[in-house]
Amino acid sequence: MRILHILIALLFSNLVSAQFIKEKAINAQLGYGISVPYNSLDDISDTGFFAQGELVLSAASWVEFRPYAGILITNSDGRDIDGTPTAELAESKAFLIGGKARIRAPIRWVAPYIEAGIGASIGKFETQTFFDSIERSGLIYHLPVSFGLELGRNNNFDLGFMYFFQPTVQQFAGAFTIGVTFPLNN
Repeated sequence: MRILHILIALLFSNLVSAQFIKEKAINAQLGYGISVPYNSLDDISDTGFFAQGELVLSAASWVEFRPYAGILITNSDGRDIDGTPTAELAESKAFLIGGKARIRAPIRWVAPYIEAGIGASIGKFETQTFFDSIERSGLIYHLPVSFGLELGRNNNFDLGFMYFFQPTVQQFAGAFTIGVTFPLNN
């Protein structure tokens, strides 16, 4: 229940006119999604689609708070990484919601960043491996961790790797993302 309260507070933080928020923007990301079980005998990864939108709340040139909402859909093709048929799979079909903080180097043109937070995944999850047999629908928590580069004169473009660790279903989901940021007028 505490996680739900934290998520609600993060998502509606833009309604509060706080003095420490210097700039606001919207970030849209698309990417190649992947889900991987924590324990796998056949080294599998299932692929799919990822899309996410973030409200960017800049507190300083090097720190941002980012409530987000997104979607991740991955499906198994019945093969492992080497193309060998396998019965193992790790699928996610989920709506993602949460909040995270980004720390970045305030450099023009190429600014590296790292971010972490907490969120919830709402959907259907399946992890079938030699070690685990999990099928779950509904709400689970996840821990987002990302790193990448903000590119461009005003750092409006983003290339990154995003991971959502989902301990409840013994898998992590992730994506290679490309994003663009649109400043909002204050």
